[in-house]
Amino acid sequence: MNLINLGWNSFHEEAYQELKQEGLEIARVKLEHRGSYEVSTEKSTYMAALSGKLRYDSEARDDLPAVGDWVLIAPQENHRAVIHYVLPRKSKFSRKVAGHTTEEQIIATNIDTVFLVNALNQDFNLGRIERYLVMAWESGANPVIVLSKADLGKNIEEKVEALGRVAIGVPVHVVSSASDTGVDELTSYLASGTTTALLGSSGAGKSTLINKLYGSDVQTVQDIREGDGKGRHTTTSRELIVLESGGVLIDTPGMRELQLWEASDMSHSFHDIESLAQDCHFRDCKHNGEPGCAVEEAIQDRKLERRRFQNYQKFQRELFFLERQTNKKAQLEEKKKWKKLAGDRTRQHRR
Repeated sequence: MNLINLGWNSFHEEAYQELKQEGLEIARVKLEHRGSYEVSTEKSTYMAALSGKLRYDSEARDDLPAVGDWVLIAPQENHRAVIHYVLPRKSKFSRKVAGHTTEEQIIATNIDTVFLVNALNQDFNLGRIERYLVMAWESGANPVIVLSKADLGKNIEEKVEALGRVAIGVPVHVVSSASDTGVDELTSYLASGTTTALLGSSGAGKSTLINKLYGSDVQTVQDIREGDGKGRHTTTSRELIVLESGGVLIDTPGMRELQLWEASDMSHSFHDIESLAQDCHFRDCKHNGEPGCAVEEAIQDRKLERRRFQNYQKFQRELFFLERQTNKKAQLEEKKKWKKLAGDRTRQHRR
């Protein structure tokens, strides 16, 4: 095992040169447990805990290690270690935590490629793929759409054609793990020193695909339900898997709820709509009945699907609401911080 086999490249080397300290070793986070992490170095694997300083100085969840992170550790006895630093990230795939809480959940970090896995059975969903694409582009990784279970799919050519209209410029691969169709095409993304994450809903076939790419059964596989083609959560936590070829895979649990965390620029995913909007008569056109609206005209002429435009509007509303909630939370935390400081000064004055 060497660092390149774990996904190390020039970006991480440059970041390490600014942080390296004698007595600390480079390791990569493979699994995250409650309060501890499984990390691997060139020589060994450790169960690691956070140093007191790292835990105390971390102001947000984003500051703590996640699966895929490179960290600096101090090895101890009995394969234990302490994590002292998290190296800067090359990329980060995040979502808003499920439910009403406005917090970030990091799915994986330091990813080069994201396999967006969607089954070609009843689970095929253009709207979900659009959502995954927005989040993949925001992460800093390159998205690749993997249409799995080709042996169970119907009207495959129509689905690929529909994808071409919403995933402009994104590679699309049709695969079947059952018959090995198209699986070899994916190996070109798994070069030594690279990291690929697999994302998709339960039953999309991520675990089966990983077993095929790995060459043996490293992930448990469960059957899908016959009624709706959906599956149970086979993978229950994020896990980094090192391939013999030198590439790295990160498996993730199937996600029933995938809420956007941030998307500063949706032009990658909705370039067609934003290009049309530039031809609207009014610069601040809301595409809601205004005269000379190029977007509405494209919908009427069936050059743009109304479903796709409505999805675009939905994402914009979602991001606007998230921004308001995030700003509100930040204001409350700042107020709490200054209130605490004022209380500390009052107590010191009374002494």
